[in-house]
Amino acid sequence: MFTEARFQSEEAAREHLEMVRWPNGAECPHCGGTERNVRIQGGRAGLWFCGDCRTQFTVTVGTVFERSKVPLNKWLLANHLICSSKKGMSAHQLHRLLGVTYKTAWFMAHRIREAMVPANQGPMGEGGGIVEADETYWGNSNRSKAGKATKKATGRFNGQDKQKIVALVERNGSVRSFHMATVTGRSLKSVLTGNISPTANLMTDDAHFYRRIGKTFASHQAVNHSSGEYSRGDAHTNTVEGFFSILKRGLVGTFHHVAPKHLDRYCQEFNFRYNTRTALGFTDADRARLALKGISGKRLTYRRTKGAQAACTA
Repeated sequence: MFTEARFQSEEAAREHLEMVRWPNGAECPHCGGTERNVRIQGGRAGLWFCGDCRTQFTVTVGTVFERSKVPLNKWLLANHLICSSKKGMSAHQLHRLLGVTYKTAWFMAHRIREAMVPANQGPMGEGGGIVEADETYWGNSNRSKAGKATKKATGRFNGQDKQKIVALVERNGSVRSFHMATVTGRSLKSVLTGNISPTANLMTDDAHFYRRIGKTFASHQAVNHSSGEYSRGDAHTNTVEGFFSILKRGLVGTFHHVAPKHLDRYCQEFNFRYNTRTALGFTDADRARLALKGISGKRLTYRRTKGAQAACTA
């Protein structure tokens, strides 16, 4: 697989990216023109000229790959590796496999995560679908430095210091997870009503946050985990908890530590892979192609990400 031309040759990688990004022919990123674009012969590889706005461009202009000095074939390989690794791939592993510095690999991974963010998403559970909602807490355990410091200062471990993640999963469908600063009835209402159709049937646990919010939807059923109840007919949160298990295994086993300011991007990465999972008929190649389709219009500069590099050892 990794011996394919697009992973070995920059020219083949460019041809592959042009085919994915421009299936109907080259499109000028400056004016959107498609009728008067011609490839410039004898100049820089992959250079095009737009006869409408009289500008030059390449397939990487206006994408997360723009102005990168990393060879395009290494970008495509990094994209494929991240898309095909169920629990993610650390920047240290990318740095070893690609032969780039750790700093470069870390930034490449963040650019690819940015490409995985979906553009427009409609409401979940339209027409009476079932949507499960749940929250989880990650990081700062009683074995971590921060957790031990809290316990030493207060005499107990404060679970509120953990990072909060809320996920919504449509049965046999997609997931949306979010890193949240606080989990309250007000903050959850904003997330649930902004992403779930009023015609959906909501399934949650017995947390008090959901009692009032549940009245917003066609129906709301809750399972009482505190009394050992985990399913009651269609009422359960097993699907969303299954997603959390994959997310946490990746965060703990692959990335080890993620700076809070970047946690939402990691959530987007796991959302993307879950929404293009094998059970829905997607292959690794399909997943990688979809990620490449998402690179347009998402310029991510190092200035926007460098602040937490020291804190992110993934």
